[in-house]
Amino acid sequence: MLSLLLAAFAAMSPQDTHPFSVEDMLAMDRISDPQVSPDGRWVVFAVSATDFDNNKRKSDVWLAAVDGSVVRRLTSHDKSSSSARWMPDGRSILFLSARGGSSQVWQLNFGGGDPTRLTDLPLDVENFAVFPDGRRLALSMSVYPDAATLADSARRAKEQEESKVQARVYDELLFRHWDGWDDGRRSHWFVWTAGGADPVDLMKGMDAHAPTRPFGGTEELDVSPDGKEVVFACKDAGREGAWSTNVDLWSVPADGSAPPRRLTAENPAYDNGPVFSPDGRWLAYLAMQTPQYESDRQRIVLLERPGGARRVLTEAWDRSPGELEWSADGKTIYCTADNVGNHSLFAVDVATGSVRTLVDKGSSGTPRVAGSRILFGFDTLHAPVELYTAAADGSDPRPVTKVNAARVAAARTGAYEQFSFAGAGGDTVYGYLVKPVDFEPGRKYPVAFLIHGGPQGSFGDHFHYRWNPQAFAGAGYAVLMIDFHGSTGYGQAFCDAINNDWGGKPYEDLMKGLDWCLQKYPFLDGTRCAALGASFGGYMINWIAGQTDRFRCLVNHDGNLDERMAYYDTEELWFPEFDHRGTPWEHPEHYTKHNPIDHVGKWKTPMLVIHGGKDFRVVETQGMSTFTALQRRGIPSRFLYFPDENHWVLKPLNSRLWHRTVIGWLDQWCKEGRS
Repeated sequence: MLSLLLAAFAAMSPQDTHPFSVEDMLAMDRISDPQVSPDGRWVVFAVSATDFDNNKRKSDVWLAAVDGSVVRRLTSHDKSSSSARWMPDGRSILFLSARGGSSQVWQLNFGGGDPTRLTDLPLDVENFAVFPDGRRLALSMSVYPDAATLADSARRAKEQEESKVQARVYDELLFRHWDGWDDGRRSHWFVWTAGGADPVDLMKGMDAHAPTRPFGGTEELDVSPDGKEVVFACKDAGREGAWSTNVDLWSVPADGSAPPRRLTAENPAYDNGPVFSPDGRWLAYLAMQTPQYESDRQRIVLLERPGGARRVLTEAWDRSPGELEWSADGKTIYCTADNVGNHSLFAVDVATGSVRTLVDKGSSGTPRVAGSRILFGFDTLHAPVELYTAAADGSDPRPVTKVNAARVAAARTGAYEQFSFAGAGGDTVYGYLVKPVDFEPGRKYPVAFLIHGGPQGSFGDHFHYRWNPQAFAGAGYAVLMIDFHGSTGYGQAFCDAINNDWGGKPYEDLMKGLDWCLQKYPFLDGTRCAALGASFGGYMINWIAGQTDRFRCLVNHDGNLDERMAYYDTEELWFPEFDHRGTPWEHPEHYTKHNPIDHVGKWKTPMLVIHGGKDFRVVETQGMSTFTALQRRGIPSRFLYFPDENHWVLKPLNSRLWHRTVIGWLDQWCKEGRS
């Protein structure tokens, strides 16, 4: 796959090129959400592009022939268009757009003409799915559970927004989540019928949210092939939702004639991602087993419909799959999973549970059946997502899109390789080295040592839009990324090893890995190293500051300083309660075991601190406190604050400033001639 990708781009390489930079990263069009036509010949997908004038990204719907012969944009409007879905006859698509003022479902016929608005509802449509009959849609909208009508919800929301009093009163958690405050509304699924009455609330009166994922998505709902049953995932609201990961699947008649029925009541952990088999006999879904643990291994579970046996399909497979897609004959389930520094594409045999690897290296995503082939997105550390197809066994990969080919060819990137070494406890630990752009043998290079967040995450062979190592390689740095104990894709025991040991094995892995790389790669200048991290990576920067002075400078983005206070500040309490094995009053020793704030007196290294004002996961005072400690100790430091960003920096102009500030900080301390 990688050879095919590089060959395609090299063939188009222009004469005038330049080192990869943040400008190149922001210029890339981002492909997502591919949906294959009923006949398997076409695919519609979203492409988002940077809109610097409005400091955001704008999305349009594109169409491609699965054989790659045609690629063209279908929508072009000042309002984004996304979430394209095929009508069952394949003659038109539906998509979401706010071009009429609010987010509604629009229809585009391939016979010609402009898009027409299909729904005209008083509330924004957040997500939707098409029923097999083509006359009905499942829609998600945010409503007040006790509101009598959609119009009543719209009126109350407007009054709340326009009120001169913006005070809020809460009697229970969660009162805010991610970057938004709870306003009493819940995201409910409705069934809308063309030419019919008002949509039917399938979750009428439920104090629950659906979809449950941070950005929503129809992956949390599916409609049975006969159109009679809807299955969705949702989480009960209420105070226990702040420390529970118990998400359940619910079944409801599509006509709303009976209330939803819980399908997974026996599992107190996370159930999600329901997908019906083509014949409707089986419901496949993903399930965790450990309550409160958001990084538990997901298993593929099969539930016979209606009301039949339940079978765990992948208990013997030590990977955590996602993105389920049935084969047309119902004998195979395609999925993806983190896998030894890659995000691989797999095929699972429904009869036996045996797993075959279809695409190993790089990052594969969103598998879709396209006739006799599999369509999927694919990216690497060299290039962003493009669509490809492969035979059912993973052979014969072929490109479908080359949307970013010219941009990739114009920007020179650093060569990279994966390595492994003996980490904590003698376990094998993996990482990646990215060489500086225009690498010259015999020359010494400063090192950007990137530490991933999560902590149950991975810095793998993936084109990242917030921590892209090529942006540092283009600025003249050799980049190291190590998947320490706690990282995903190396088996559940390796992932679990970080629990209640944040500053132990992960820190040991990072230091041993850096030492190993300095010995292995003589072009790395061990006297000019900078360490950078966000979220858990930011916590680790604060921990590193109190453990070693081997780095010239540090960069801490949205990282905890005080684990004790961070528990009381954050919103998702299940995370610290599981990772630190209890609450701070039950087990205070777990929160002081590796607490950076207790080592501030040993800090010496210059640090850049970055924080977002809308980050409710790691609140802004953690960053402010870090900067205060640095300043009070007289350590060279800088504070970059984004009042309009959450746990990530998402707006293009903010991202540009972030990269320029971070690389400028590294240049100040790590380039030759600096001390």
